Amino acid sequence: MPDVIFITGGQRSGKSRFAQVLAEERSENPVYLATARAWDDDFEKRIEHHQKDRGNHWTTIEEEKLLSKLELKGKTVLLDCVTLWLTNIFHDNGYDVELSLNQAKEEWVQFIRQDFTLIAVSNELGMGVIPENEAARKFADLQGWMNQTIASSADTVILMVSGIPVKIK
Repeated sequence: MPDVIFITGGQRSGKSRFAQVLAEERSENPVYLATARAWDDDFEKRIEHHQKDRGNHWTTIEEEKLLSKLELKGKTVLLDCVTLWLTNIFHDNGYDVELSLNQAKEEWVQFIRQDFTLIAVSNELGMGVIPENEAARKFADLQGWMNQTIASSADTVILMVSGIPVKIK
């Protein structure tokens, strides 16, 4: 079983920056596991921004959904982010919450069977405005349930608030 550090918080709360520092403290050559799809020009710019934040000592692996297929034994891995990974699963399953949650949980269990250090970043969506459309409300529920699953399997849980880490577990 890996050492799992779960970092959650709102948009622009400092999650990724904090996670990157943790990974660099734990390894000279951390792995950045990117889950984002380039949905549009804005996402392209966000991806480029994250890439510029990392130095050449990082190894980047891009994987949208099948995290468990990766060989990560002995490595320090920053998974950024759970929300985008879950978005890919939800989208590809036709916005079916139950199917997506079951698939994500199964993939998570397989993924964390390896022996590595995992720093997983996610978004805490349930603390904001209730979305106006059905798909967004379903996704917020899905994200909340998956965050609970990940937090229960994590050794450490940190909530980021305005750039400040608050240890929960």
